[in-house]
Amino acid sequence: MQLLKQKIKNEGTVLNEHVLKVDSFLNHQIDPVFMQEVGKEFAERFKEDGITKILTLESSGIAPSVMAGLYLGVPVVFARKRKSLTLIDHLLTADVYSFTKQEKNQIAVSGHFLNEKDRVLIIDDFLANGQAAKGLMEITKKSGAMLAGIGIVIEKAFQDGGAELRKTGVKVESLARVSSLKNQEVTFLEEEVRR
Repeated sequence: MQLLKQKIKNEGTVLNEHVLKVDSFLNHQIDPVFMQEVGKEFAERFKEDGITKILTLESSGIAPSVMAGLYLGVPVVFARKRKSLTLIDHLLTADVYSFTKQEKNQIAVSGHFLNEKDRVLIIDDFLANGQAAKGLMEITKKSGAMLAGIGIVIEKAFQDGGAELRKTGVKVESLARVSSLKNQEVTFLEEEVRR
C-alpha cells in the first residue's frame, strides 16, 4: 500500500534496527482519514473470504480493525491484555510475549463473541516475531471458529514472524513489508506477498 509506505517514510522514526515508531498515526495518535484507507484496503484484500468477525488485540489493532469492519460490515472483537471485572465467564485465553514492552500478557476474549459459525479475520498493527498473531490464532481455534486470514498493517519482514505464519498455510496480507531498519532508514520489500 503506497500511501502507508509514504506515511511511514514521512512520519515514522527508526529507533534502532528492530524498532519503528509510528505513534503519530497508528500507535498513539490515530489519523482517522488515513485509517479509513487502511480499513478499505483490508476489506478489499479479504472481500472474498466470507469474514463474519474481525479479531484484534488492544489497543493499536483496534483502529484498523474497526475501519475494516465498517467496510466488511462485520463486528470487531478485541482481546484484552488486562483483567476486567466484567470479563469473567466463558473466557478464551492465550499467553503473548511483547517484544517492545518486554513482558508476557495473558490475553482474553469472551467466548460469547466467537463461535464455530464464525470466519475470523485477525488484524494487528505490527508483525515481527508473530507472538500476538499466534495468540489470536490460539483463541480463534479455542472458539471453534475458522481462521480466514491475517491482516497486518506493518510487517517487519526481516524478522521471522511472517514466514512462520505463512508456513501454516494461512492467508497473510501485510500492507507494508519493511525489509530493513538499518542506518536509521526504512526500506521496503518491493513485491507484496499475495496468496
